[in-house]
Amino acid sequence: MQWETVIGLEVHVQLATRSKIFSGASTAFGAEPNTQACAVDLGLPGVLPVLNEAAVAMAVKFGLAIHAEIPEVSVFDRKNYFYPDLPKGYQTSQMYQPIVGAGVVEITLEDGTTKPIRVHHAHLEEDAGKSLHEDFHGMTGVDLNRAGTPLLEIVSEPDMRSAKEAAAYLKAIHSIVTYLGISDGNMAEGSMRCDVNVSVRPKGQETFGTRAEIKNVNSFRFVERAIAFEVERQIELLEEGGKVVQETRLFDPERDETRSMRTKEEANDYRYFPCPDLLPVVLDKAYIDHLRDNLPELPAEKRTRFENELGLSAYDASVLSATREMADYFDEVRDVCGDAKQAANWVQGELSGALNRENLSIKDSPVSARQLGELIVRVIDDTINGKAAKQVFQALWNGQGASADDIIEAQGLKQVTDTGAIETMIDQVIADSPAQVAQYRDAEPDKRGKMIGYFVGQVMKASRGTANPQQVNQLLKQKLDALC
Repeated sequence: MQWETVIGLEVHVQLATRSKIFSGASTAFGAEPNTQACAVDLGLPGVLPVLNEAAVAMAVKFGLAIHAEIPEVSVFDRKNYFYPDLPKGYQTSQMYQPIVGAGVVEITLEDGTTKPIRVHHAHLEEDAGKSLHEDFHGMTGVDLNRAGTPLLEIVSEPDMRSAKEAAAYLKAIHSIVTYLGISDGNMAEGSMRCDVNVSVRPKGQETFGTRAEIKNVNSFRFVERAIAFEVERQIELLEEGGKVVQETRLFDPERDETRSMRTKEEANDYRYFPCPDLLPVVLDKAYIDHLRDNLPELPAEKRTRFENELGLSAYDASVLSATREMADYFDEVRDVCGDAKQAANWVQGELSGALNRENLSIKDSPVSARQLGELIVRVIDDTINGKAAKQVFQALWNGQGASADDIIEAQGLKQVTDTGAIETMIDQVIADSPAQVAQYRDAEPDKRGKMIGYFVGQVMKASRGTANPQQVNQLLKQKLDALC
């Protein structure tokens, strides 16, 4: 039997507010356990929550970025359940009237085609604390620093049909929220994580199969691996005559498998009811229009501009717009050098290669966008050739000069374009290479093109790499052919 995979994602994005969603406690990462949880976060008697306006604005910005419906009124609810790291015994969330309605996120597939993934809604909620299992000798510790941290939960429709599509969707969400500046998207620190709903059904069947939910997956790679295992597990179970049960599972990256946590609760198990301490959120048109007018250029818009205005290929445009930092860096390099294609080649080639080798992000690059742009200018105006340019880049990377010009001057890398000087070097190489000249002269005309490489190498060596390669090739061919 042929099977079809059905996937939906619930993405939890930590919003980049300085304080929590209902209190003034700090959201800074890395503090000592339980030093950033105040009375409001703990739900102590007599305290009242106050909604963080910045969190509302960030949620609306996301909704506008995915062309979603923004309801005039949204309401907070209490989601009641017991867990050791949930100090109030409930989580303040939005069940029935979320702040963001239906929208669409477009993903780019490996073959370059695009696919729309529908977003059912996105809602605001507070995070719970964190259970700590290490270093407690069989006991569990609880850190409540995260309690009350603002989250935007983005719930997709079950529109994805493969692990690759799910990873592409998650990357698209990451790109949007970081472009907007509403989250740093740091998955290692828990700023973005997702629950993955996976089911399988016979190909052609309309009704969905029974789904399993894989909780708190925190990397693009783990999402793909978790889905791959879960799909195989469910298909094997069904083909052996078993049944998939609706349950919550965890992904173990060390064993590359998912494991059962508990059978899945239904929504009514949580006993949702309107939060009595928070008024409905009412957004007028002027407020929404103001946020819309101040949105930054988003990933899809950047890709379109890079292709249509700068003439880049779809692939180049997609790579260079993947993150806001990459796109901003490229834009500055292009502004300095004035050549979009050269800028794209250097950013994706020499720079990205160096960053990958050192495991650095582009924001930590030792070579600034201005320095790289100035280096490219010197390639364009023939001050240096390609080989020397790579030497200059490496020197900039190692901090050996403040600018390309400084390094070119200090290391004597300026390209020799004086025809007379190049001819003198060529004449000396020809005089020193009688055997190679004889072989060239005796060869068939169509074989001589490959043989000229020896002479080019000798001239470049004599010039310490500073001779203009195009001139060297042209003049060498003229002089050698004259000897034939």
